[in-house]
Amino acid sequence: MRIVLTGSSGRIGRAIYNALITQHQVIGIDRSAFSTTQIISDFVNIDLLIKVMQGADAVIHTAALHAPHVGIVPDSEFQRINVEGTRLVIEAAKITGMPRLVFTSTTAIFGQTIKDGRAAWVDDESVSQPRSIYHYTKLAAEVLLKDAANESLIIRSIRMSRCFPEQADIMALYRLTRGVDVRDVASAHVAALTNGGGSYQSYIISGTTPFLPEDGSLLATNLEAAIQKRIPSLLIAFKERGWKLPSSLDRVYVSKTEADLGWAPRYGFEEVLAQLNRGSLEVLPVHVSQNQHEE
Repeated sequence: MRIVLTGSSGRIGRAIYNALITQHQVIGIDRSAFSTTQIISDFVNIDLLIKVMQGADAVIHTAALHAPHVGIVPDSEFQRINVEGTRLVIEAAKITGMPRLVFTSTTAIFGQTIKDGRAAWVDDESVSQPRSIYHYTKLAAEVLLKDAANESLIIRSIRMSRCFPEQADIMALYRLTRGVDVRDVASAHVAALTNGGGSYQSYIISGTTPFLPEDGSLLATNLEAAIQKRIPSLLIAFKERGWKLPSSLDRVYVSKTEADLGWAPRYGFEEVLAQLNRGSLEVLPVHVSQNQHEE
């Protein structure tokens, strides 16, 4: 396949490029230079998009402003890149007869947390609760995509959960509830290039959780007991390293991906610990303090 990839120099774009390049031709577009990018340009340019999409089999649209840009980049720029940019990608896809579009979205649009003493159980049908310009513009882009999808343009929205590098203890916990490995994000995008189903589908992409809906109260009030009940090996790992558990976790993401997308995550909390042990840049040591960006 010949695949156009926007945002190809970014962290997610690079992972997707790496997952595709051994079997497909990938044309990367990004305004920042990197070895995964062939066209260095702002993608919000209809003439450029039409030119590069000619003869392509699919476009993966991952270019966007994200949570760390909130409060730093003007809201108007979020609108230009996240909403208008997506509209132009759709327009170019229709003009060139592009048959499939895969969009990188975020679980941050759900914004759910502890309520009535229970952690939120978030699935593909949950109601969105946006809080920032990032969330609102991602939702606006999804509306455009859903309206544009038809038999001639199949669209898939990949709502990825938290996957940027964080301290290992936090990442290990999130990998079981609301986080995912970047390589799993990439493989989900690859799966979305060919899966069946209706003209528009959205999927939560997150790590496999051992928890069940009935664990909501324990997760919110006694996390140690919840972990002891469902995955005691994680509790042992924390105690061996002298790490402290927080008192609660506020949400769990679950998805229909295995059945509908033909995808399942490969990298659980054990991989977080293994990455820490080998000094991977994907995981931060626990003693390192950093700004924790909201999704």
